[in-house]
Amino acid sequence: MTIDHDHLMTFDIPEVTQSYGPKDWGLYALSVGMGQDPTSMDELAYVAALEDQKRVMPAIVNVLGHPGFWLADPRTGVDALRLVHGEQGMTLHSDLPEEATVIGKTRVTGLVDKGEGRGALLYHEKTLHDAQTGIHLATCRGTTFLRGDGGFGGPTGPTKAVHTLPDRAPDHVINTPTRPEQALFYRWNADPNPLHLDPRIAARAGFDRPILHGLCTFGIAASALLARLCDYDATRFGSMDARFTAHVFPGETLRTEIWNDGSFRTIAIERDKVVVDNGIFQYRTEET
Repeated sequence: MTIDHDHLMTFDIPEVTQSYGPKDWGLYALSVGMGQDPTSMDELAYVAALEDQKRVMPAIVNVLGHPGFWLADPRTGVDALRLVHGEQGMTLHSDLPEEATVIGKTRVTGLVDKGEGRGALLYHEKTLHDAQTGIHLATCRGTTFLRGDGGFGGPTGPTKAVHTLPDRAPDHVINTPTRPEQALFYRWNADPNPLHLDPRIAARAGFDRPILHGLCTFGIAASALLARLCDYDATRFGSMDARFTAHVFPGETLRTEIWNDGSFRTIAIERDKVVVDNGIFQYRTEET
């Protein structure tokens, strides 16, 4: 199977309309590790929808209007078993309503051929709009590393620039334990990729057990940024971008290191392995 560059660049990914409410954003926040301290009023507002405190976790935009595992469609020409999530970014343009119907439209924005045996990079973007008001709520960016698809004769660039972390100790550190069944919770956020669920599929992909969704790890980092840089105020959350550098096994503890300039990274403590790197966060502005 070989990628057809022009076909994949114009591949029509169906628009997704989705309604959500407190049950959905409460489950999402729980699935990315929030609420582990049941006495934290700040986190309870995101996971329990208290009568007087209801807050929508910003990173939920990554799963709202999500097109699902569309790269598994054989018409893409992609080796779906060998792909991994390489980078993720998101920008919040407006406050998220507590309840709404949203429209997500995903499109391919770039395709880079790294060469035979070296894979390829697929860049994609999702815009999220409120179906009733038309307000542009968020833009999500992603890079998928197609490990089995290099050498199809496509362009060799350009590639996304990498943010450099400060060469000093972080200003904030937050540890988030993950649960052994974390991926089984997270999969209900419209991400049923069997790599994260089925040990037989994980073995075929070279892992001894299912790994955690990259977007779950990203959400855990987002919750740390929300806590340390935004004091749990979602209206201050503007954007974040990072690259995935290693997989996470459910049950590991993730340490997110944050600098005051918005730089961040996440480490799987048990293996002393950086799993999210080159991260950068920005506060929301009127221009965002």
